[in-house]
Amino acid sequence: MVRTWIFEGLSLAAKLDSFGIGLLRVALVIVLVWIGGLKFADYEADGIVPLVANSPVMRFLYRHPTEYRSHMNREGELKPQNREWHVQNGTYIFSHGLGIAIILIGLLIALYPISPGISAVGSLLLILMSFTTLSFLVTTPEVWVPALGDTNHGFPYLSIAGRLLIKDAIMMAAAVVTLADSAKAALNR
Repeated sequence: MVRTWIFEGLSLAAKLDSFGIGLLRVALVIVLVWIGGLKFADYEADGIVPLVANSPVMRFLYRHPTEYRSHMNREGELKPQNREWHVQNGTYIFSHGLGIAIILIGLLIALYPISPGISAVGSLLLILMSFTTLSFLVTTPEVWVPALGDTNHGFPYLSIAGRLLIKDAIMMAAAVVTLADSAKAALNR
């Protein structure tokens, strides 16, 4: 009886792959559009400054990448002089452009029912974006717990910023699945 119940449960679960891929695609779209939209909020733009400023590939996008530490606002905090520095640094212009790019990637993935080929392009772009985001784990000191007295600091102890970044490994894996699914659907049309 138990074996039959387990077999029936596994048989049912084995049929969930298409539903799971669709759910995965919807989740990616929601996260991308939401996070992309947040890039238009000043607090979010302020928060990504250490990532961009420390990236050897991206730091040129800011006017003063080496000066950010003394101009950071905590989430929910407003220091007008820091905001003005971020305006001068190009923080908000860059963040808005990034937000548009992230939203567009989400919308490309959402086009799966209309054009799986275009959706595949969105998934490929998400893979590239996730790889870039994960590179910040190597380039940004703020992703590791600082040495402030506790014995747990540095590698492998991720700060809140690091814990948020490492989740992009899941985004990358999900994008590989949706890329493969979209490519198969495009080839079958």
